[in-house]
Amino acid sequence: MSRHEAKATAADLPASLDAPVFAEPWQAEAFAMTVALHDKGLFSWSEWADALSAEVKKPGAAADGHDYYEHWLAALESLLASKGLAAKSDVDAMARAWERAAHATPHGKPILLENDPRATS
Repeated sequence: MSRHEAKATAADLPASLDAPVFAEPWQAEAFAMTVALHDKGLFSWSEWADALSAEVKKPGAAADGHDYYEHWLAALESLLASKGLAAKSDVDAMARAWERAAHATPHGKPILLENDPRATS
């Protein structure tokens, strides 16, 4: 890495230690989930890197990288499906259930999956 490249990379770092690392809570959750699943041995880090690389290289990726964690999440879903751990349809159904639960939860209350109006007891 050249000195010029190092300066450009340093300019992209948060301005202070107090600056948020993730723009949205779901990004931190996707990151943590990926690390936890890797730590459990469900996939190797090289498998993860290959899956993420494939997503980031797809057409339509934002040049400024603002959609990086959308690719991160898509890579995780793809990797889980390819390993037979979670089918895309199951992941999509769970995401819809959480969204319904969020809409049904009063403001200020914790969002719980059992708040999904379609949840079965």
